[in-house]
Amino acid sequence: MCRNIHTLHNFEPAATDDEVHAAALQFVRKISGSTKPSKVNAEAFDRAVEEIAHISRHLLEDLISTAPPKNREIEAEKAKVRSAKRFAAA
Repeated sequence: MCRNIHTLHNFEPAATDDEVHAAALQFVRKISGSTKPSKVNAEAFDRAVEEIAHISRHLLEDLISTAPPKNREIEAEKAKVRSAKRFAAA
């Protein structure tokens, strides 16, 4: 489930609200043990996602890095290479 949570800090351009929301959703899914909550739990689930996304956005805005910002395309290519090595036929 949490494989979809990626590092969002120190990228140019900065993480979008959709990326932050997706990471918060994956986090809530993981800790709740549910990918889709029941109707009775939907409000609490959705509220948790929104609150975690909000706090995550503040965290990303407040973090300081001395490293140069990462390039999204280069990082995506590195991930593809790692994946190809990991899942290559033996």
